[in-house]
Amino acid sequence: MKQIQNYPHIVMNAKSTQKIPCHRIVIKLGTSLLTGGTDKLDMDVMSDLAHQVAEIHEQGFEVLIVTSGAVAAGRSKLGLTREQTKKHNGIPFKQVMASVGQGILMHIYEELFSRHGITVAQALLTRADLTNREGYLNARGTLLALLEMRVLSIANENDVVAVEELHGARFGDNDNLSAMVANLVDADLLLILSDIAGLYTVDPHHDPEARLIPEVKRIDRKIEELVTGTTGNLGTGGMVTKIEAAKLATASGVGVLITDGRLPDVITRIAAGERLGTYFTPKKSKMESRERWMVSGLSTKGKVVVDSGCARALKKSKGSLLAVGIVDVDGKFERGDVVDVYGPEGNRCASGLTNYSAADIAKIKGAKSNGIAGVLGHDYGTEVIHRNNLVVL
Repeated sequence: MKQIQNYPHIVMNAKSTQKIPCHRIVIKLGTSLLTGGTDKLDMDVMSDLAHQVAEIHEQGFEVLIVTSGAVAAGRSKLGLTREQTKKHNGIPFKQVMASVGQGILMHIYEELFSRHGITVAQALLTRADLTNREGYLNARGTLLALLEMRVLSIANENDVVAVEELHGARFGDNDNLSAMVANLVDADLLLILSDIAGLYTVDPHHDPEARLIPEVKRIDRKIEELVTGTTGNLGTGGMVTKIEAAKLATASGVGVLITDGRLPDVITRIAAGERLGTYFTPKKSKMESRERWMVSGLSTKGKVVVDSGCARALKKSKGSLLAVGIVDVDGKFERGDVVDVYGPEGNRCASGLTNYSAADIAKIKGAKSNGIAGVLGHDYGTEVIHRNNLVVL
C-alpha cells in the first residue's frame, strides 16, 4: 500500500480486493457523458446506461439516478447550438431550455426503462426544498417509499426555479445534488459517472506521468487545495464540484466512486465488485437521519472557529461546544440554527444546532461558561452547542 509523500490520505495501491459496499446506489449521470461531448443527448449512450442499470436492478440492487441533461435536451429541441446559446447567457433563457428539455429527458428515461419492465418516477428538487427539516423528511420519505416499491427514481435539479444551479455556483452540474440525494436515502455508494476517469496525481491532460489515484481515505484541506490548484493540480475540469460532493457524502457515511461512464459495462462491473476510478472512503459509522441533515450543509447559516485544544477535545470526548474554546464567528444566524464548527487549520470538525446567535457568540467567545450571563445579561445554558445537538466529524 503506497502513499503519496505529504498526502497520507491518498493511497496508491495498485489493486484492492475489498469489495465496495453498494447494495443501495445513487448513480449520477453528467451532461458530458449523456451527450457524448456533442450538443445533444446521445441515445446510444443513454440506452447502454439504462440497460446496465436495469441489469443490476433485476439482481436486487436498489438504485436511484441523479441526472443532468435537461438544458442540453431543450437546446437541441429548440434547434440551437452551444455557440448560439452563448449569445443568450442570461438565467431566464437557460431556464427556458431546461423547461423545454425536462419533459423530453424524462420521456427518454421512461421509454428506455419500460423496455426492461421498470417503472420510473420523477423527483425535481431544489436546495430550498431540503433546507428545513420537514422538507428534508418529506423528500426522504418519498424516495425511500419508491425504493421499497422497486420504482426507479430519476432526480434532477429543478432548473426552472433553481438559479444557483444555472449560475454554476453551488450544485455544479448536479454533483452536489447527487451527494444530497445519497445523504437523504442513506445510500451505500454514490457513483459519479462522467468523462473523467477519477482523481489523478497531476492533470493528465498536461502531464504524461499522471497516475490515477485508486483511493482517498479522507478529504481534508490539503486534498482540496490540490484539486483547486492552490498547492498543485490534482484534478481536471469539473473535479472541484465532485470533490465537494464526495466530502459531503463521505461525511454522512456514504462511499463515493468517481469514474469514467464510458468504460464498457462500468455499472455492472462495479456492482459485481470491480474497482474502477477513485474511491473515497466513508466514515466508519452511518449517521441517523437527523445527524445527516445537520452535516449536509443544506441549512447551515454560519460557522464558528475553535482553537486547537477545543477541536481535539470535541473529537476525543464528543462533548459539548463551550464558549471558552471559540475564537471567531462568521455569518448571520440565530439561536436554533445549524452552524458548522471549524478547527484553526480550516477543516470542518463538527456541525450542530446553536444555543446562541452569531451576535451573542461574538460577545462571549473565549469566555468561561459561568461568565456568559454576566456578558449578555441572560443565558441559554452553559453550552454553545449541546452534545445532543452536535455531530462530530
